[in-house]
Amino acid sequence: MSGLNPQAQEANDIIRKNNPAVYELLSKKGRAIYYPSKGILAQGAAAKNKNINATIGTAYEDDASPMVLPGLANLMNIDRKDVFPYAPSQGINPLRTKWQELIREKNPSLGKTLISLPVTACGVTNALSMTAYMFIDEEDEVILSDLYWENYDLVFGNAYGAEFEYFNFFKDGIFDIESFHNKVCNGQTSKKIVLLNFPNNPSGYSPTPQAANEIVQALEESAKAGNQLVVILDDSYFGLIFEDDVYEESLFARLASLHENLLAVKTDGITKEEYAWGLRIGFITYGIKNGTPELYAALEGKTSGAIRGNISNAPHPSQSLFVNALRSETYAQEKVTNKEKIRDRYEKVKTVLLAHKEYADYFEALPFNSGYFMCVRIHSGNAESVRQILLKKYGTGVIALGDLIRIAFSSTPLSKIELLMSNIYWAAKEALGK
Repeated sequence: MSGLNPQAQEANDIIRKNNPAVYELLSKKGRAIYYPSKGILAQGAAAKNKNINATIGTAYEDDASPMVLPGLANLMNIDRKDVFPYAPSQGINPLRTKWQELIREKNPSLGKTLISLPVTACGVTNALSMTAYMFIDEEDEVILSDLYWENYDLVFGNAYGAEFEYFNFFKDGIFDIESFHNKVCNGQTSKKIVLLNFPNNPSGYSPTPQAANEIVQALEESAKAGNQLVVILDDSYFGLIFEDDVYEESLFARLASLHENLLAVKTDGITKEEYAWGLRIGFITYGIKNGTPELYAALEGKTSGAIRGNISNAPHPSQSLFVNALRSETYAQEKVTNKEKIRDRYEKVKTVLLAHKEYADYFEALPFNSGYFMCVRIHSGNAESVRQILLKKYGTGVIALGDLIRIAFSSTPLSKIELLMSNIYWAAKEALGK
């Protein structure tokens, strides 16, 4: 590719040398992007701790502390140097190293597999967008399930011109591995972009260990056949598992060392995992069989360049707040407490559905075992009609998706779960005219 910045070319050469397949997976933007380590940033770094540093586009007091509004600083119970200055585009190192440690702790199957240091994004949405920047060109096909988060339309379709190729998510109440296998293995040998989201939004489904094995086997077969794959793991709801027979780790743990033709990209964040939606901190982590420190450093640099060119950096105070929260002695127990509250609501939905067989006359629940949501499919009717009746007659809000209604049990008080399901029943009965 001609006309590249020398720093972009240098990173491309490193990637191509360490793994030609990863280079082939890069989009045009991904090949052209670079982290400007030899320009203003390098000159600023060289001036750090000098007697006079007139390089930084930040205002400082005479004592070198950040110049801030006291009324604003007083609202933050944290050192102002950890709040107000710019954070690095790749994120603050204490957070990046800690998140990598947490990925390993939560995914023991990773073992000693070498993975990249996570790059910090502004929430999972931005992590997904920057992943698309790196790997998706206009009219590239993204293979994903027919049950998906509608924001993918904006993130991948509108922003980067991707086309969607759907596999059927469920067949006979289980993951449709045949449909998935056909999409990732059939056709001409080529670059393939696969997007997997577990626990799934909107269905609230995560694969069983058997289904997880079958997914991994299909991807391995595709890679062995010569396809070059980038597999994006949207792990937004990671850890929110409520049944025993569910694969508890991220598929990233298996895919990060599966094959030299398969690059696994884990996108996750503190949004749902850490109950910190508004702090807007997400991460992008890479893994590939026989990945090297040089390969990962080049990918991290390009990703950091993409972030710098789009949002500059993720919020510094959010990163510092979370690092400090992790040091709390009560952190682990606080997470358990919140998860149990959501589990109780999940269990209540299951109990209500089992107790009311008459609901099956008007809708059926899709398989669900994790996450924030579950879905019911309305029989012979438009879910939007049911939604409108719920709003107008029952003071109840849900999301309509074609013939599905998505129910967020995560945000519904336990005491109102039974009423919620009853309201859906009566609204569906009215909508279907039976």
